[in-house]
Amino acid sequence: MAHHLNGKAKLVGLLGYPISHSLSPQMHNTAFSHLGLGYAYLTFDTKEDNLDDVVKAMRVLNVKGFNVTMPNKANIIPLLDEVAPEAQWIGAVNTVLNDNGKLIGYNTDGRGYVQSLREAGIAFEGKRIVMAGAGGAGKAVAVQLAVDGAKEIVILDMVADMAAALSNTINEKIPSCKTQGLAFSDENLKEALQTADILVNCTPLGMTPHEDKSIIADPSVLRRELIVSDVVYKPAKTKLLKMAEAAGCRTINGFGMMIWQGAMAFKIWTGEDMPVDLVKQKFMETLGAAGK
Repeated sequence: MAHHLNGKAKLVGLLGYPISHSLSPQMHNTAFSHLGLGYAYLTFDTKEDNLDDVVKAMRVLNVKGFNVTMPNKANIIPLLDEVAPEAQWIGAVNTVLNDNGKLIGYNTDGRGYVQSLREAGIAFEGKRIVMAGAGGAGKAVAVQLAVDGAKEIVILDMVADMAAALSNTINEKIPSCKTQGLAFSDENLKEALQTADILVNCTPLGMTPHEDKSIIADPSVLRRELIVSDVVYKPAKTKLLKMAEAAGCRTINGFGMMIWQGAMAFKIWTGEDMPVDLVKQKFMETLGAAGK
């Protein structure tokens, strides 16, 4: 069903820089059109030095909400009226709702990742997880896995203090999940993987244009029983996932996470369920093999 924009249309959008490559407009406008909703999704180039002014403009224009991407996910928090607990623990917001003038911040990245696992039939509850990367994606994924029932998470990052800080936050806020933060090294990764159920790459290694990179140097550390997950969705099969498949591991890329984090933002703004299957189909046409 096509939707027709008029003077009553509600505006949502994306704040970040650079954002010309973003697939969010395609995702949301496809869903709005299909459901016949009077919404429009636009992008707004927003750097750190003009974030305050842009957020004020969003208030003045009474937009329904907006997504936030780099470099603004952390910087926007002081500009909001309320922040959901998990977003506070993560220290980043990717979705904002304008609730009658009250700006409320959420983080749907981690929930999107968890939903992608569930959709693929991958049980992570009560499991031991090793995660590479304690940056924005890593924080969101680790916190949500802990909230939703992971037994243990070992976090590895090139900046050991970042891994330790994230580990300390989870141990304090979600004590049911035992968490350890370590410096990333081949030796630490090898040791952590010996008893792991799931390996998650939350670093940009393997992402276009760095397809020749991987967090794994020696594929012999990949046991057949291990599930290997990558938050990268372009390319559809990173070097890590190719190595894991060759080792007999089950693999999953970041395509589902990308879709579901958007679907959850869509629900926050509209109260409606995004037509996920349709959006996936359109994205696979755009990304080629990215959804396979």
